[in-house]
Amino acid sequence: MKLMLACLFVFLLSGCVTSIVKDVVTAPIKVVSKTADVLTTSQSESDEKRGRSIRKQEEQLGKLSRERDKWTRKCQNGDRDVCSRADAVEQEMDALKYGR
Repeated sequence: MKLMLACLFVFLLSGCVTSIVKDVVTAPIKVVSKTADVLTTSQSESDEKRGRSIRKQEEQLGKLSRERDKWTRKCQNGDRDVCSRADAVEQEMDALKYGR
């Protein structure tokens, strides 16, 4: 009877020990894999970031375009003091478009 209980105990314990050994052996691999995943950027993440950057630039260009149009209208209506503002906004737009 004791022998049967001992065999049963060893059998059940071996499954538990195997599970623990497996976890210990695979833990460093999981850590390295997780670290590599955190440190690298996937293509979709890179595409999303680029898309946000483009949308932000387009929003800024739209804002500058409206501002330039306002100063240009005032300049054409005879207010010569604002003509330089329209030119400055145009230069800022060019710098934003062409990365100058």
